[in-house]
Amino acid sequence: MVTMTSVTLGDVRVVRSVDVQSYVGLKPSTARKSVSLLRRTETRPLMVVRASKEGDISVKSSGLSIEESEAAAVAGNFPDPPPPWRPSAPKGTPNVKPLPLTRRPRRNRKSPTLRDAFQETNLSASNLVLPLFIHEGEEDVPIGAMPGCYRLGWRHGLLEEVYKARDVGVNSIVLFPKIPDALKSQAGDEAFNDNGLVPRAIRLLKDKYPDIVIYTDVALDPYSSDGHDGIVREDGVIMNDETVHQLCKQAVSQARAGADVVSPSDMMDGRVSAIRAALDAEGFQEVSIMSYTAKYASSFYGPFREALDSNPRFGDKKTYQMNPANYREALVETEADEVEGADILLVKPAMPYLDVVRLLRDNSALPIAAYQVSGEYSMIKAGGALKMVDEEKVMMESLLCIRRAGADIILTYFARQAASVLCGMKSK
Repeated sequence: MVTMTSVTLGDVRVVRSVDVQSYVGLKPSTARKSVSLLRRTETRPLMVVRASKEGDISVKSSGLSIEESEAAAVAGNFPDPPPPWRPSAPKGTPNVKPLPLTRRPRRNRKSPTLRDAFQETNLSASNLVLPLFIHEGEEDVPIGAMPGCYRLGWRHGLLEEVYKARDVGVNSIVLFPKIPDALKSQAGDEAFNDNGLVPRAIRLLKDKYPDIVIYTDVALDPYSSDGHDGIVREDGVIMNDETVHQLCKQAVSQARAGADVVSPSDMMDGRVSAIRAALDAEGFQEVSIMSYTAKYASSFYGPFREALDSNPRFGDKKTYQMNPANYREALVETEADEVEGADILLVKPAMPYLDVVRLLRDNSALPIAAYQVSGEYSMIKAGGALKMVDEEKVMMESLLCIRRAGADIILTYFARQAASVLCGMKSK
């Protein structure tokens, strides 16, 4: 014998079943104690969850049993259903014959439920990597050209920012250091100082958050007194092989500190294979390489260079970064990086180069990353501040478009803000 008891908690009705037969034959006092114990120890009751309130149901019961209802239906005596409703067109709408279309794509877009069911691309916090700027100071310094971004003090502000990111599901970061001018040199030796800013920050983060995924930037420009990604010869030529030698030492230093993914952004030829060999020789076979495969000589990097104070002291970066006019060249870089042992291929910038993101996606089985760079971020922020666009909607649309183009992960300064939206919180 089973009795049912229920209680309503808000819109949720909880139904408990109690087998009274189990207590038949017991003394009344014993049975009462047993039932009381059951109620106290029952932590996972059978639940019936109703999606709507009972008061939402407006149809009155006929009072007929199942058999009586079936008999009435067989006899054709059943209550009339609600009459069909068709919305009326506005006054002045022409009366036309329906077009003879066998396929109407709008049918699959006619309701939120259908649109959600057929959505081809999704965005989650796991797709986002948060770039963070760090410096030696204690204070967090706002970056004027990038509202909402700061040079974070590596011992305090960095930990707090990572905590906030993890709280909304972002567990991947990439570090970019602001190096004091006194530590910069033409050869960029500070890049592989094991007690330098980046290795110290990595060790601190790994001690506090062992499961965080840390990407690092492998390039000499933050450490170079010339502001270039490589060593500059006296005639202005960026020296390729000598720079690669320095980059290998930098990658090993970062891996030694605990980096999960090293990311050569320098665009030197042959650096991926050299870094892979250097990492393996030091026992870091598990450390991944995310290569900046198609990094263009773009004008969208301006705010980033302000953040790190890393503008080239002379010239530009067009002899090693790609020409924005070139498309097929990205395939040359893709093939080289795959052969050399890259684990992830990155396109930078993202939105102006979605065709290149798709090109890499269609021609490689490796994961594809895209970097929504500082200029992209700042334009959306500026448009939102001036009420020219809805910042939150444009932010989310831009990220979804990058995913649709084929990116598996997106490096974006919007990572924490977008993740807050994804988990239903108000973005900040």
